[in-house]
Amino acid sequence: MKVDAGLVCALGDVPREAPRLEGIGFDGLLAAETSHDPLFPLLLAAEHTERVELVTSILVAFARSPMTVAAQAHDLQSFSRGRLVLGLGSQIKPHITKRFSMPWSKPAARMREYILALRAIWECWYENAGQGLDFRGEFYTHRLMTPMFTPQDVEHGAPRVWLAAVGPLMCETAGEVADGLIAHAFATSRYLREVTLPAVERGLERAGRARDSFEVVYPGFVVSGSDEREMQRRRTAVCKQIAFYGSTPAYRPVLELHGWGELQDELNAMSKRGLWDEMGRQIDDDVLSEFALVGAPEEIPDRFAERFGGLVDRTSSAIDWAAEEHRGEILARLRSL
Repeated sequence: MKVDAGLVCALGDVPREAPRLEGIGFDGLLAAETSHDPLFPLLLAAEHTERVELVTSILVAFARSPMTVAAQAHDLQSFSRGRLVLGLGSQIKPHITKRFSMPWSKPAARMREYILALRAIWECWYENAGQGLDFRGEFYTHRLMTPMFTPQDVEHGAPRVWLAAVGPLMCETAGEVADGLIAHAFATSRYLREVTLPAVERGLERAGRARDSFEVVYPGFVVSGSDEREMQRRRTAVCKQIAFYGSTPAYRPVLELHGWGELQDELNAMSKRGLWDEMGRQIDDDVLSEFALVGAPEEIPDRFAERFGGLVDRTSSAIDWAAEEHRGEILARLRSL
């Protein structure tokens, strides 16, 4: 199994942190679009590393035109000599319409068309020398391209595209048109087994593709530490994260699968009152143990294997819950799964 680490440092620290993580042995470096653009740290990481894959996890697709993303992804793919994995996500309606001031409708259908538009643009550039772009869809139209606007550094080809998905329609879309699926950390092993993976299989079947051509990536929550104080600190932090995601109506089906639908109502109401710290205290041990791997650092690889073995191909963790001198050993155990 491949194991990735997040680039969670300041932009100016990437030239030091990226090669350090590569040296430990991680397979990929992830950059998320939260309070910063994810492409900038990956550009710096590309300059200061040689081997690791560079993953946007995720880039908010609906905040940008497919043409804009096609060009940005091309440049990073070329500069990194073929190491980019373009992880896309839809975000949710309030963020797209109220934060980014962009349109929102039929998210799964729109995302399917978005990825097809990317592939049409890249095909025009890489295979047709900038000629013959004629993509017409319900949401996106790209019909103009000339050699002047066509990249020439095309030897590394198009990047792989992963799609973040929770609901079954988006998971089907990933199976049909993407190269991998980024499962949400809020997805439990039961949700992956009963909802996510069957939907992916339906998408793969529709596209006539085999499962071994597709990667399932699961980040996951971990509560671990070298002593009880550290364990409690991480427990509090993870409970807050679970509560934050649980307050979002789009993620309600995960809780409902486990019979915890009423918890979503409580968390959503508390979020509207700004009770973010109090929300974390609503996550009891039963809920926590379903969403997170809990145990001593040396126990986590085996617990991951028991819960997710055969379900996922890749995970992400900086393994910062283990003492630095043990991280290489734990990484090796995870990679051997």
